[in-house]
Amino acid sequence: MLNVSVVSPEAVLYEGTTDSVVAPAFDGEVGILTGHAPMLALLGKGVLRLGGGAQKFNVEGGFLQVVDNAVRVVTEKASPAV
Repeated sequence: MLNVSVVSPEAVLYEGTTDSVVAPAFDGEVGILTGHAPMLALLGKGVLRLGGGAQKFNVEGGFLQVVDNAVRVVTEKASPAV
């Protein structure tokens, strides 16, 4: 499982565990599963999906960090997606 946190300047939008993360990097989507290599990516504008779409957030800018099955998303702007 991945430990995930999604943070914007206004609030912590999500803290918990999930089995997958799909994020809108500035140059295309990136998928993260358990055991992913350490990574740092700039975010673009799009939908961040956790657990195959169980949780979705509209994000714009910021970065994503993956280290030891921990995924940290720090975004400039975020809101829950429908």
